[in-house]
Amino acid sequence: MIITRKHLPRRTFLRGLGTAIALPMLDAMSPALAAPARTAGKAPTRLAFTYIPQGAIMEHWTPTGTGAGFEFTRILKSLEPFRDQTLVLSGLADHNGNALGDGGGDHARAGASFLTGVHPKKTSGSDIQAGISADQIAARAIGSKTRFPSIELGLEDMRTVGNCDSGYSCAYTNSISWRGPSSPMPPENNPRQVFERLFGAEDLSLDPAERGRVAKYRKSILDMVREDTRKITNTLGSSDRRKMDEYLYAVREIEKRIESAEKDEQQVVPGIEKPAGIPVTFGEYAKLMFDLQVIAFQADLTRVTTMMLGREGSIRTYGEIGIPDPHHPLSHHRNNAEWMEKLARINTYHVENFAYFVNKLNTTQDGDGTLLDHSMLVYGSGIADSNRHTHEDLPMLLLGRGDGSLKPGRHIVYPKDTPVTNLFLTLLDRMGVQPESIGDSTGKIEHLTEI
Repeated sequence: MIITRKHLPRRTFLRGLGTAIALPMLDAMSPALAAPARTAGKAPTRLAFTYIPQGAIMEHWTPTGTGAGFEFTRILKSLEPFRDQTLVLSGLADHNGNALGDGGGDHARAGASFLTGVHPKKTSGSDIQAGISADQIAARAIGSKTRFPSIELGLEDMRTVGNCDSGYSCAYTNSISWRGPSSPMPPENNPRQVFERLFGAEDLSLDPAERGRVAKYRKSILDMVREDTRKITNTLGSSDRRKMDEYLYAVREIEKRIESAEKDEQQVVPGIEKPAGIPVTFGEYAKLMFDLQVIAFQADLTRVTTMMLGREGSIRTYGEIGIPDPHHPLSHHRNNAEWMEKLARINTYHVENFAYFVNKLNTTQDGDGTLLDHSMLVYGSGIADSNRHTHEDLPMLLLGRGDGSLKPGRHIVYPKDTPVTNLFLTLLDRMGVQPESIGDSTGKIEHLTEI
C-alpha cells in the first residue's frame, strides 16, 4: 500500500539563527495510518486565568435569571455572542481575602489568595508567605509537555518589593501566580519580551538599546526562518498550507504591532509606567497581550497562562473611554452615583477586551474544533464590592468547553461562601491534574457538566 500523506511530528519547529517558531496543529501531524476518526489529532486542553483588580459594580454584573435563560447584564453584554460558551458563576468566595484579624490590606490579600486559597502573611519585607497557586499546580503536572510550563502576563509594572497595601508586600498586590509559598511569579508586562521569549528572536541578555540595533538588520523574525518555512510548506496539503499562512500572518501582525508601539514610546500615559514596546492605550495593550496567548496556545508552547488586567490598587486611567480618574480611588465610590457609573464603564471595558480574546480563540481552528472548544477561561477577581472590600459572591466567569468536559451557556448560583478554589480544583481535574486540595478548597463543585 502506498501512503502519500507525510507525517509531521507535533513538536516541529521552523528554525533560524537564534529562532525557533513552533507550528500550529496541522492535519499532517496525525499519523499516516491513523483511523479516520483520529486524523484531526487530539488537541490538548488549555487553562487561562484573567484577573481584574478591584472587583465590579455587582448590580451591573450579576444576571437576574439562572440556568440557560439568563440575560446578559450591562457589564457582560459583549460576551452575549458567546452565550453557548459562557458560564456565569455566582456565590463563590475568596475567604482568605478577608482580614481575619490582620486589619487593612484587602487588595493585597485578594491578589495573593485568589488562586492560592491561602491567607498571606502580613509583611512588607522579604519574609513573604502565601501558597501555591492553581495555575502552578497545573504547570507542575503538565508543563513538561510544552516548551513553557506556564506564562504569566500583566498590564502594569509588577515590582515585588516594598509596601503596597497597609503593610503588605507589593508581591501580594502584583502577583496572582505563586510557584511556592515564598515564590511569586511576577508577570511580564512588555510585549516585546514576551514575543522574544516565545520565539527566541533575540538574546535577552542584551540591553534594550543593543537589541534595538540588532533589530534594524532584519525585517521580521519570519525572515530568519524563511528557508525552513519553504521546505516544510512544500510538503503540506492545501488545508495545512492555509493554516500555516494564517498562523505566520498572525505572528507577523503581532510583531508589527510591537514595532509600532516601540516607535510611539515617547508618548506618556497618565497613571502607568510605559516601558518601550507597550502600546499607548489600554485596549491596544490588552489585545496585544491576549494575541500573544492565542499564539502560545495555537503553537502548543504552553497550556497554562495567567494575565492581570491590572494590579490590585491600580491607579490606571482610561482616557480612551473618557475616564481620566484613577481606577483605585474610583473603586472606593462611597455610593456616589457618578463614580459608580465610571467604575461600571471600566468594568464593561475590561470585559469588552476579554471578549476580543474569546473571539480570537473561537475563530482559531485547533484539531477537531477551535481553541475555545479546547480551553477553560477563568475571568474574575478576588474582590466583589470594591467600596466595602467584600470577598464573597465574587464576579466570576468560565468560558470554553474544556474539550467537552464543560457544558456552558448557563448562570449557576452556588451556596453562599463556596470557596472559589473548589472551582479551580474542578478545572484541574478536567485537565487530568488531581491535587488533594488547593488552599482552602473543600471539594469539587457541581453543575459544570450538567444542563
